[in-house]
Order: sequence, then structure tokens, then C-alpha cells
Amino acid sequence: MVAMLEVTDVSAAACCAPLVREPLGAVDAERLARTIKALADPTRLRLLSIVAASEGQEACVCDLIEPVGLSQPTVSHHLKVLTESGFLTRSKRGTWAYYKLAPASLDEIARTLLAG
Repeated sequence: MVAMLEVTDVSAAACCAPLVREPLGAVDAERLARTIKALADPTRLRLLSIVAASEGQEACVCDLIEPVGLSQPTVSHHLKVLTESGFLTRSKRGTWAYYKLAPASLDEIARTLLAG
């Protein structure tokens, strides 16, 4: 099951100028490429989708291992990449880590790529 990630407010100012208005500068292109690279992995896209489709757009790492069929360390690595890229936030509750969707990061990419 793939959740649709809703992108809101594509008219707001993005950190980078939309691609169709002016060329990206070297620094903006490098930052955007790193961010998009974090999403350019099927497992990360699935994990982001699962978190987005979860109640409150939040999921425990313990609930993310089985759906993707990978070991806990591998899932944790992918979640770390998504967190460092700003797509998820992480909170610790007891021994478990919980990940929550950070929708503003998706909005930023959409504004940069789609706003015209």
C-alpha cells in the first residue's frame, strides 16, 4: 500500500527559487540533490509512506521492520537518513524510537520543483 503524501501551500516562498523561474545556484543545487537523494531509495520511500499513513503520521521503529522485511539496524539506518534530511522527526519513548512525518520538507521540495 502506498500512501499519498499531500503537499500543501505550493505558493509559499521556498528556500530555493523554483526551477522554472531561474536556474539553481551551485549551493542550492547541491543541497537539493542531497535532499532528493535521501528519497531516491525504494526502502526509504516505503518507510516514509508507512509513517505518513500511520495514525498521527507517526510510527514506532518496531512497527516498521516487518513491512519492509529488513533487519532493525538496516531500518534504523534508513530512518536516520530520512531524519537527517528533514523528512522525519525522531523522539525516544523508553527503549523505542518513534518517527513522525515532517511535512514541511515535502512542501519545500514541491515548491522548488513544481511552482511556476
